[in-house]
Amino acid sequence: MASVGIVDVRKSYGAQKVIHGVSITIEDGEFVILVGPSGCGKSTLLRMIAGLEPITSGDVMIDGRIVNALPPKDRDIAMVFQTYALYPHKTVAQNMGFALMLRRAPKAEIDARVMRAAEILDLVPYLGRYPRQLSGGQRQRVAMGRAIVRDPKVFLFDEPLSNLDAKLRVQMRAEIKELHQRLKTTIVYVTHDQVEAMTMADRIVVMHDGMVEQTGSPLELYDRPANIFVASFIGSPSMNLIKGKIQGKSKPSFLTEDGITLPLAKAPAASDGRPAIYGIRPEHFTLGGNVKASITVTEPTGSETQVIAKLGKQKIVGVFRERITTRPGEDLAMLPTAGAAHLFDSETGARL
Repeated sequence: MASVGIVDVRKSYGAQKVIHGVSITIEDGEFVILVGPSGCGKSTLLRMIAGLEPITSGDVMIDGRIVNALPPKDRDIAMVFQTYALYPHKTVAQNMGFALMLRRAPKAEIDARVMRAAEILDLVPYLGRYPRQLSGGQRQRVAMGRAIVRDPKVFLFDEPLSNLDAKLRVQMRAEIKELHQRLKTTIVYVTHDQVEAMTMADRIVVMHDGMVEQTGSPLELYDRPANIFVASFIGSPSMNLIKGKIQGKSKPSFLTEDGITLPLAKAPAASDGRPAIYGIRPEHFTLGGNVKASITVTEPTGSETQVIAKLGKQKIVGVFRERITTRPGEDLAMLPTAGAAHLFDSETGARL
């Protein structure tokens, strides 16, 4: 196990800058997920940690040692890719032990390590099979087993679940999290799926356009997003963002661009009349009250009903545990919870 330090790391391809001075500290044994939309630089950053991509400037440290000039094989890391990259002509056991065989490790040691990894991943019955005889989830577990057998200081995962179907992704999320709890190793994991990030990580790093927007625990990011980008990216469905202005002094409220008043528990000092963006999570509406929205679509899922509606001219989404009988085109009274509202600067997008 080891800590990972990323210090003012920058990456350019000629004149095109893709990573802009990123600094992240990952503690020994921590499970950190880099999340963001496609093209934000998260996979490039992971490849720089692995040594697969040269660094333009800055330092990458593993266990306190700068590894910028070290080749991947000398960094004591193991990487699990989006594609399984298994040898089709080798059995599961041979695939898992291949790196040790290249090191000319004793056969007894290889067998022992492969068996230990197979037991952790429930692969013992499949050790004699070939990749073509396995499901997608089993192949991904073999790829993980190959990494475990190496007993590295740091595990790197590059969108390992994106090729799996929805049911398998849920299953593998739980397996990877359980694996981390058993091994207590340092994991750096890249995904564009914020649900994966929320359910698995000790800490999340939200990236956008080659920069870090916010770092924190899943619930910190969910409950107190630093800006509009994090607020809209973290959470599914995403936070409702409504344009308007703050009004009132002793008892503030929010006036939308369509003249609808929304409740606020508090507002910054001297902000009466200030343009702002009002953020409210879909689950923080209650039925009833004096705020009415025109329903566009209702989406019952069984345990919940998702309502897409128009508040004036702005689209909003609400999620309710109650059964909704109101039909599209009709009005539904749905009041935001004042204490759960967020305010963001209308120009910079920063949290107020």
